[in-house]
This record gives sequence, structure tokens and C-alpha cells, in this order.
Amino acid sequence: MVRWIAGRVLSSAVTLLGIALLIFVAVRLMPGGYADVILGPLASEQQRAEVSARYGLDKPVFLQFFLWLGALLGGDLGISMVTQAPIADELALRLPVTGLLAAMSLTATLLAGVPLGVLSALRGGEGRGGTAGRLVSALGISLPEFVLGSAVIYLFSRFALGLRVGGFASGTGGFGATFQALLLPALVLSVFSVAATARTTRDAVLGVLVEPHIAAAVGRGEPPWHIVRHHVLRNVGIPILTLLGSIVAYLLGGAVIVESLFNVSGLGSYMISGLGRRDFGVVQATVLLTAAAFIVVSLLTELASGWLDPRVSTTRKAAR
Repeated sequence: MVRWIAGRVLSSAVTLLGIALLIFVAVRLMPGGYADVILGPLASEQQRAEVSARYGLDKPVFLQFFLWLGALLGGDLGISMVTQAPIADELALRLPVTGLLAAMSLTATLLAGVPLGVLSALRGGEGRGGTAGRLVSALGISLPEFVLGSAVIYLFSRFALGLRVGGFASGTGGFGATFQALLLPALVLSVFSVAATARTTRDAVLGVLVEPHIAAAVGRGEPPWHIVRHHVLRNVGIPILTLLGSIVAYLLGGAVIVESLFNVSGLGSYMISGLGRRDFGVVQATVLLTAAAFIVVSLLTELASGWLDPRVSTTRKAAR
């Protein structure tokens, strides 16, 4: 297990290095640069050259990358070219907001997606309940966040439906006000993940229900909900955990759109602002932080899978 964890940490470090290189090159391949955005189209070449030299953008790209990577390894995320403020300080203010938004969406996913999937599977997918469940799941998976979010903003702004749109102010009003302001964005963000979790749970439960040990439990006369709790849910934990690792990545990525729609000051809106202003350091740091969070969650998911099902750990040992 120690060797496996060490190998995963090493592969994660290599993955982060690759992501750092890709995002560093990608932001510099976008049309226009920081000097073009700040100075506008009427600026002279001398003015553009002065701005590029001030921020080191006139150096070769590979040299810029190694300088940024060296500072990153030393714990320095750099300075925003637009605000002249340390990027680490801004991330420290915005990370709890995006983390709370993702945690609320993940909680809604577990509380709604898993029970819906179990109930749909126990009904066998037959009747109006099963058909409605499949239709709702398909609609939730196929509906983009910006379409759903725009519709929700219109409805809750036009009619008094109990939840307030907007009004988010980071660091003011306490946890209760922050939770209330993030509730609607979190629900919008969780629609896809609830639908995907419900469908995955349904398929997993249907696969477990045909196993011989379920037939043996029925033959022993065990109550139906006792069979579900002790035999079915325990065996569907692995596919649900595997899916949740991907859902966390989706939630972090979907937060970019949802935070922009609902004007939430999180990592997503910070990255969008950096992209629009060609603030390279902001985009690089935000993407790298999000990728690191996803890698950590994936590692924890694999460890939890081995704890829930010892066969997973045995398979890893056999592979080594």
C-alpha cells in the first residue's frame, strides 16, 4: 500500500507538471495579449514593448515557463498583472467560496441522486414512475448549466419563489447569509450530477439484485429493506464512489459558469476575469489549483474504494 501511494503521488506530480505546461502554453496562444487588452488597438509598438518588458513577456516562452515553475515550487504564485496584488491572497479569499459551493452541490447529489437511483431500480424501471425517472435523468444530464441557470435566474427574479437571486458578498453576513446566497447556484450546479448519480446507482443496483446472494437472502425470508441496506447498498458503493471522483471535477469546472451567472466571487469568476484581461498568472494558478484538488479527490476515492471492498486492494497487489 505504501508503494502504491508513493507511485500515485509521483504520477500525480507528473500530471500536475504536464497540466502546468499545457495551461502555460495555451494562454499564450490565445488571440491578443495583455498589452493589447490594456493599451487597446491604437497603442504604439513602443508602448507595447514597454508593457511586455515590465512583466517579462518579451522573454522566450520556455524561459518564462521555467521562471514561473521555479517560483511556483518556492510557494510563490506570482502577482496579478491587473491588480498588482498577490495571487495567493486572492485565491485564499475565493477558495472557501468555491469549496462551499461544490460541497453544497455534492451534498445535494448524494441526498437526491442515490435514493432516486435505488428507488428506480427497485421498481424495475416499469410503470410511470420508472419512465418519469428515466426522462428526468436524461433531461438533467443533457441540459447545459448556462441554459438552466439563465432560466432559474429569470424565474426567481420575476416571481417570489422563496429563494433570492444574487446578493452574495464574500466575508459579510456570516455563514447563514453566505449559505442562503449560494443555495440557488448550488442547486443549479447539482442538476447534472444528481441525474448522473441516479442513473449510475440504478444500473449498479439492478446488477446487484440478480446476484446469487440476494436470492439467498430472499430465500431466508429477510425483509426487503434489510436486504437493501445490508446487501445492496454495500455492494453499489464502489461504482458510486468512482463516479463521485469525476463529479467533483465536474463541479469544479461547472462552477466557472455558475459563478459567472450568479455573480459569485469564487475561483471560477476569478479565472474568467483573468482570461478576459489576459492575466496569465491568475489563469495558470487557478487551473493548477483546481487540477490539484481533483487529483487529491481521485486519490482519496481510490483509497476509500479499497477500504469498502478488500477485493480492490487485492487486485492492486496482484497487479504489482
